[in-house]
Amino acid sequence: MSGHATALPRESTVAELQERMASGELTARALAAAYLARIDELDPAGPALRSVIEIAPDALAVAEALDAERRERGPRGPLHGIPVLVKDNIDTADAMKTTAGSLALVDAKPERDAFVVRRLREAGAVLLGKTNLSEWANFRSTRSTSGWSARGGQCRNPYALDRNPCGSSSGSAVAVSADLCPVAVGTETDGSIVCPASSNGVVGIKPTLGLVSRAGIAPIAHSQDTAGPLARTVADAAALLQALAGPDPRDPATAGAPALDLVGALDGGDLDGLRIGVARNLAGFHDRVDAVLEDVLGSLSQLGAAVVDPADVPHATELEDHELEVLLFEFKTDLETYLTSLGGEAPRTLAELIDFNEEHRDEEMPLFGQELFVKANDKGPLTDPAYEDALATCRRLSRAEGIDAVMDEHRLDAIVAPSGGPAWITDPVNGDHYVGGNTTPAAVAGYPTVSVPAGFAFGLPVGVSFIGRVWSEQILIRAAHAFERATRHRRAPAFAPHAVP
Repeated sequence: MSGHATALPRESTVAELQERMASGELTARALAAAYLARIDELDPAGPALRSVIEIAPDALAVAEALDAERRERGPRGPLHGIPVLVKDNIDTADAMKTTAGSLALVDAKPERDAFVVRRLREAGAVLLGKTNLSEWANFRSTRSTSGWSARGGQCRNPYALDRNPCGSSSGSAVAVSADLCPVAVGTETDGSIVCPASSNGVVGIKPTLGLVSRAGIAPIAHSQDTAGPLARTVADAAALLQALAGPDPRDPATAGAPALDLVGALDGGDLDGLRIGVARNLAGFHDRVDAVLEDVLGSLSQLGAAVVDPADVPHATELEDHELEVLLFEFKTDLETYLTSLGGEAPRTLAELIDFNEEHRDEEMPLFGQELFVKANDKGPLTDPAYEDALATCRRLSRAEGIDAVMDEHRLDAIVAPSGGPAWITDPVNGDHYVGGNTTPAAVAGYPTVSVPAGFAFGLPVGVSFIGRVWSEQILIRAAHAFERATRHRRAPAFAPHAVP
């Protein structure tokens, strides 16, 4: 697939790779070939991570053209020649498929690139391929197994192969953690970037809704969906997010987004002057995770932050039922709008998709069903009072009476909480075993979260999240970057067969 590949130092950052390309020591083509060789070695074979669902057949040719452009005109920016993997629910109008992991979309054809893919190409990134995911971004069944899709199989956690990678951006997080690429793009509705980032020992940023366009991404719900970066360092995640962000006429939510200097936010080395609240009501679900949190708070204090403890997020446990109602309504409407935008052969309605799954039950539903699809299909239009009431309740409880309320009360710049528990054993019989996390308030509010490696429990990574108000990415990146530089908790995975207590 990749020919003769250049050996690369493991865990190379985007800046380090750029330095080597600028000096002439490395070319974009050699870099892409090296990552393709590592994918060959680890993904379908070896530990069989199953994180990459498809390779871009033109990756080496694109990289070679970018090398020529660098020689003639110089680099376009920090992502010039950098290989990137993107989640398989993000449209690419090229030789690759976009399926959300489902066999139903194998013969579909997006008419054009998703906005985020266009931004990557314009930035000079090399699209290496598509990553595996929880099929349909984990909105098909109430008993699903994260990281499984009919098209890609079961993605595996690189720290302990019998453990789950979480989802739905499973492949993007695993590929970055296993060093199959420097950076990757995931998507989140509630937890789908933050949880796999934490479980796989990498950085994940769920941006404010509207900072990154949703156009050309297979949806769950427009009130919560966003794309975002996964990377091994905060600096790399910030560089990728800077490239992805921007106004898009196809997504009206981006019209009000400010132009944020995300890379500039990395300049601060300490946290002097920042007030960071501790959401204790989003912790307390695992004693080892609580111990990690105490170490985090000590580090934040040493960096100069004023730690306000506790600073609980009101109504955090009251959102789930209202959120699900909103997602069920929006999924049917948004998905059918997306399906009708596709060329080629594909279901055009949720009912047709349900029928497809029933007709291909052995391939599509060998482990779990499609209860959420059926519930969503029973919902009416977005003018239904039940939807309008649920959406209004979600926004009120998560924003004005939730995150904004606690931040106003304590004059906070950010909130900190554990991103989740250590990875659970993948269990196709019973489905996922979440023990806790913090993602719902920020997800429902459409507010940003940055998850960064914070320690280990039983040899499994645990992340901590910095959560903030709308458009507060610069503050959160500053805090996460300072914490990362002071603690250096990221550790490469060893592909152990199982976790050792």
